[in-house]
Amino acid sequence: MNCILELKKLEYQYPNGPKALNNVSLRVMQGEKIALVGPNGAGKSTLLLMLNGMLKPDSGAVWFQGEPISYTRRELMNLRKKVGFVFQNPDHQIIAPTVYQDVAFGPVNLDYTEEEVEKSVTEALMYVGLTGLERRPPHNLSGGEKKKVAMAGVLAMNPDLLVFDEPTSGLDPESARSIMELLDELQHAGKSIIISTHDVELAYTWADRIVLMNQGKIITSSKPADAFSERELLRDAKLSKPILVELYDALCELGMAKSEKIPRSVLDIVGMLNRECHRSGSCKPSGFIILADAESLTEDLVEKIVHNEAIKIVGGMGSVAKKQAEALGISLTYTHGVIDKCLLKAISGQNSLIITSGGMIKRVLSRVEGFNAESGNTIEVIPFSDYLQNN
Repeated sequence: MNCILELKKLEYQYPNGPKALNNVSLRVMQGEKIALVGPNGAGKSTLLLMLNGMLKPDSGAVWFQGEPISYTRRELMNLRKKVGFVFQNPDHQIIAPTVYQDVAFGPVNLDYTEEEVEKSVTEALMYVGLTGLERRPPHNLSGGEKKKVAMAGVLAMNPDLLVFDEPTSGLDPESARSIMELLDELQHAGKSIIISTHDVELAYTWADRIVLMNQGKIITSSKPADAFSERELLRDAKLSKPILVELYDALCELGMAKSEKIPRSVLDIVGMLNRECHRSGSCKPSGFIILADAESLTEDLVEKIVHNEAIKIVGGMGSVAKKQAEALGISLTYTHGVIDKCLLKAISGQNSLIITSGGMIKRVLSRVEGFNAESGNTIEVIPFSDYLQNN
């Protein structure tokens, strides 16, 4: 992977306040998902504000795509097209009287043509699932919808790097899951993503890399399982272990965990225990997963889905799949955590259908292949067209 952004020995102190950043260095790779984790006052938000020039370090440098960033007005405008920032409170970011106008603000100020503005806004709203709300006043929306409007305003400028300060703060569990699924989808579309969060459970299961911070310093920058396994590091960062790591530790003490890989999901725990089941020959036969490309679905194919007794569980992954399923009248059993939930059903002998598109198709195949290799299962993924030909 190529390095998209690099922080070099950053120092920053607020006027009449404590040092917020102390010799902070960090490299961000293209397509990476990074979570900054630490207590209040750790320096997470200050670090994020450095990434698109909203704050200038007292010393050190921020490099983007191989060049040090410049703090002239023109260069900052160019940088902010490529590094999109979504604030913790969307009310600090939403300024226009309608959803459409707010999302269009960036493209208009970047001198897009009228046609380019309309295309950018339409695509951004479709991506975040807010199509049809263009004329709504943002202040009438829910917290999760406001967060998505702020995201759409950033996405309309097609940045390479997305930065989120506490993306799930103040949201109900359903809205929070929706936001994190959207971040996954953006990463699979090639975006690099950095978030700050207090939530160790969210960071552990979502990020490719954890950056633990405390008192303006980076304590460690490592894989989630490594970052959250070291008691001393967590103590220094005033954090607790994620519940899955605690469960794994307890299973190890009981002699029930025989995997060297620390689990990062409920499915990983089940797969670890299921491996022992396979060894003893006491497991029931697995179900299978049918995989359909949302963009190829038609009304005729939908009829075969709806009336197929073998397909009682249907998951929709990604904004395109969910929109297409809604348009065709397909009732979705799962819209979040789809792959793992369908794998859990397969372990129990049930079949399911996953509707998705684009790079998310490869993600399904990769996740199932990896799970089979780790757990000893042989859960099969069948292309929808092949399934219809044989049934």
